[in-house]
Amino acid sequence: MRALEFIRPGEPLRLVQRDKPQPGPGCVRLRVSACGVCRTDLHIVDGELPVLDHPLVPGHEIVGVVEALGAGVDGIGAGERLGVPWLGWTCGRCGYCATGRENLCDAARFTGYQIDGGYADYAVADARYCFPIPPQYEDAEAAPLLCAGLIGYRAYAMAGDAKTLGIYGFGAAAHILTQLAVADGRTICAYTRRGDTAAQELARKLGAVWAGASDESAPHTLDAAIIFAPAGALVPQALAAVTKGGSVVCAGIHMSDIPSFPYRILWGERRIVSVANLTRRDGAAFFRAAARVKINTTVHRYPLTAANQALNDLREGRFAGAAVLVTER
Repeated sequence: MRALEFIRPGEPLRLVQRDKPQPGPGCVRLRVSACGVCRTDLHIVDGELPVLDHPLVPGHEIVGVVEALGAGVDGIGAGERLGVPWLGWTCGRCGYCATGRENLCDAARFTGYQIDGGYADYAVADARYCFPIPPQYEDAEAAPLLCAGLIGYRAYAMAGDAKTLGIYGFGAAAHILTQLAVADGRTICAYTRRGDTAAQELARKLGAVWAGASDESAPHTLDAAIIFAPAGALVPQALAAVTKGGSVVCAGIHMSDIPSFPYRILWGERRIVSVANLTRRDGAAFFRAAARVKINTTVHRYPLTAANQALNDLREGRFAGAAVLVTER
């Protein structure tokens, strides 16, 4: 099979030929049809997450068809379409796992990082961490749901019952979450990079009542804010925009340092919280919501062999929405 390997930061992914992976106990092998290109992939290839001591295949927004089953897999059949997210394996025994918080498992392994991911023709995944895809989504449309959607949904839940919600960084996760929030009757204000008129136009098209630069003031006081952009400087800005008792939810796996800020913008029982990965409960709840509300993902398709171009375009902000690698055989 073809696979794209990451070796070290500063070097492009390398296209190689590998043997098809074999599914071990509890695992399935998927014939990959689409894989989203996520900002976490950028954090890996840019060296912002610890670099592993062996080549790895990125990609954790995988949509594929089950081709082979490992021993002990029940409830999944050959030919079934499944999605694979970032959280790829947990121990199942620690206190976090035992209380439904497997997203915090200290022994967790992640798809496209410790576990080879979907920038390839085939991928192996733990059957426990695979989700059926609602039939109304085609493969490329569904791929961004596996991380942008899932993490966005967990961040949304952490925002509580906020009626007016600010979203900072209007990329893949934000454009999915906005549609769910609008369907739930929430008011959305979208904050983007200065001059990013494409993202602002997309936000308004999807139902945001206001869209502007992150250093501008929206005409609404926010009950909560979600920050998808990896810029710590946005935290004080969001705190200043949130009303008393509100939350600022930091939804990325990596963020630059948060600058110091005056206590007065935190006072009033405002909260700063972070989102770590996802739980299977999140996945089940999100895909029920995605079956109820048809989410129109804005997708930019690239052939598998153009993964480096897709990563560069994401890094430079050359599109609004999500990039997806499509496997063409």
